[in-house]
Amino acid sequence: MGLFSDWKEYPKKEISKSLLWEYDTTLPDWDWNYMATTVVQRVIERGNRNDYYAMFQKYGGIMKVRNIVKEIPDLSPKDMNWVCVLFNLKKEQLKCYTRKSLREKLLRY
Repeated sequence: MGLFSDWKEYPKKEISKSLLWEYDTTLPDWDWNYMATTVVQRVIERGNRNDYYAMFQKYGGIMKVRNIVKEIPDLSPKDMNWVCVLFNLKKEQLKCYTRKSLREKLLRY
């Protein structure tokens, strides 16, 4: 099976507070679903193994996180490659790739 396929059986984890240092995630009005794109982006960019497991547990699995990943507006080329491998995506499916391509195309003219 694939990487992180055991996310359901993995002991419950929390996403590292240091990844979201500028937000107070303990506030009662903190909305994990509203901030999903930011949270997933931070885990991809700076998270460790436990953060990935916590992300899959919080957002309901690999396929749901895969859909969130597609909507991330900005990722480095290295992180784009990583998510394409991890989630079996083509770079053209990523919003960050299509935005970058469009920007480059507009700047050429």
